[in-house]
Formats: sequence, structure tokens, C-alpha cells
Amino acid sequence: VEVPALSRILEGEFRPGHFEGVSTVVAKLFHIVEPDVAVFGEKDFQQLTVIRRMVAELCMPVEILAATTVRDADGLAMSSRNQYLTAEERVRAPQVYATLQAAAKRVRSGEADFASIERSGLQALESAGFRPDYFAVRQAADLGMPAPGTRELVVLTAARLGKARLIDNVQVSRS
Repeated sequence: VEVPALSRILEGEFRPGHFEGVSTVVAKLFHIVEPDVAVFGEKDFQQLTVIRRMVAELCMPVEILAATTVRDADGLAMSSRNQYLTAEERVRAPQVYATLQAAAKRVRSGEADFASIERSGLQALESAGFRPDYFAVRQAADLGMPAPGTRELVVLTAARLGKARLIDNVQVSRS
């Protein structure tokens, strides 16, 4: 099962075939279990978006709910990947969320030069010792490039720190 456009951008660009696998497994699970409701975490925002699109396109009678990202006190998103961080890396890891928050603040304030916001995010992560795969501002509904006047946006990133690859996002509503 494939959700073409969504499966090839952002995470899909760095993990080819990943979302096709996720979509296929989830579609089979839904077919077997026939749930009324399924909950997916907002931490994996692109996966949540892919599943929502798959359910809509295949007319599956499943309500997809989003679970809020759970964070440690310092802001680091909880993830099984965090176990790969050394003690020193764990101290630096919250910089991912701090960088996302800084970008979200710029977006929320009305700044529309998203390319500049993305460059700043990449530079901030690199300066903190991360190896970012991407740092992007996208439309929350479909992860498309933001159109003028888009109100619901999401800032997403994936960055490597040592052996860990951390992904996170911050959703932004603009008035």
C-alpha cells in the first residue's frame, strides 16, 4: 500500500520504502482487526499524516486520533531511539526541540520566509553538533509547501546525534 506524494518527502527521502511498509502493515492490521478508532503519536507527524491519507483514500471506516508527543522535562521527545544517546549527547539532545520552538516562534509571528527559517534551523542544529537530514516548515494538513495564508503549519526535523537519529516536530497555528 502506498501513499505516493507523502511517502517520498522528508522522512521518505531519507528512508525509501519506509512508509510503504508502514502503510501495508497498518492496512493489513485494520483489515484483520476492523477497529473503529486507532491512535497514532504526533511525534511521528509524517507517519500520522500518511496513515490518515491512506484511511481516507481507501475509505476505511476507522477514526484516526492523534496522541500528543510526550516529552521529558527538558523537552526531548520520548522515543526508544533515545537509548542510543550517550550521557553527553543526552544533555545536548533537547536542542532539537529548542530549535523547533525558535522556528515555530518565527512562523507564529507571521514571518513568511520559510526558506530562511529552515536554513536557520539547519545551522542551529549543525552548530550544536547534530547532523540534520532536514528541517522543514510545511502545511500541517498534507505536508505540502506552505501557501500564502496557510494557518496550520508544522515545523519538522530529523537529525543525527552520535548513533541516534532524532525526529521531532512542533505544530503552529497562525491567526
